[in-house]
Amino acid sequence: MGLVDFILNCAALLLWLHWRALGFVRSTSTVRVSLLSTLKKAEPAGRGRWVYLTGLLALLVFRSFFYSQIGAAMNWMPSLNLVAIHLSFRSDFLSRMFLFSGLSFGLMLAGFYAWLLLLSVANRKAPDSEPWQKLVRLQLGWLERWPALLKFFMPMAGGALLWFLASPGLVRLGMLPPPVSQFHLGEQAIVLGGATFLVWRFLITGILLLYLMNSYVFLGNFPFWSFVNLTARNLLRPLNWLPLQIGKMDLAPLLGMALIHLLAEAGASWLAILYQRLPW
Repeated sequence: MGLVDFILNCAALLLWLHWRALGFVRSTSTVRVSLLSTLKKAEPAGRGRWVYLTGLLALLVFRSFFYSQIGAAMNWMPSLNLVAIHLSFRSDFLSRMFLFSGLSFGLMLAGFYAWLLLLSVANRKAPDSEPWQKLVRLQLGWLERWPALLKFFMPMAGGALLWFLASPGLVRLGMLPPPVSQFHLGEQAIVLGGATFLVWRFLITGILLLYLMNSYVFLGNFPFWSFVNLTARNLLRPLNWLPLQIGKMDLAPLLGMALIHLLAEAGASWLAILYQRLPW
């Protein structure tokens, strides 16, 4: 069931991206690298856009009923992994499945935009003629104009704010023990906000793995691979001072992936322990 939820979240994310993309102005310089980059500007009424948003809402609603029926029969208790803690939901309660359906998608959507913010910061000097980076900027909208430092810390700030707002409701539902004070709640928000940085490990690892593969296997002169190469070089810039070039072999991607994995594993363990020891 966890795999089913992930697939449905991916489908919901695609519906969201189509809804957003139909409002974009198609650039004549954009190469047809994906469906999203070939969409034309929506009509003034924007009727076509709302089909995708309606489909997204319908998917979230109908899967709640599906989870409630199938989950209870399978004794499945879905949970959300927030790194420091796990939130569990009883599948025999339809109201909890509505909550889980919305939060599960919201978590994926937030992680996706955290990825976009990292790409925006890493490739901030890339020109608009880079089609994939232009898609990133279009998806971010007005956030793209924010300073790089603010965009870098925005996932942490957003995660902390959401926890601060959502925690009282989760306490009332009996899903969380109440914090001992507002200061304790603030500490929880900071810890869980810091956990949002760990979502970048998957993007960075994927980019570096593709970059490593493209370095030794010619996969064509497609804009996507130019974007991968650009992003990987920018992400690896902090390692440029190390002598990682041995002949034609570049060890920087391997070292980068190893460091990200170690830091993420250590960070996840440390945050979980830190959360359990709150309040300070």
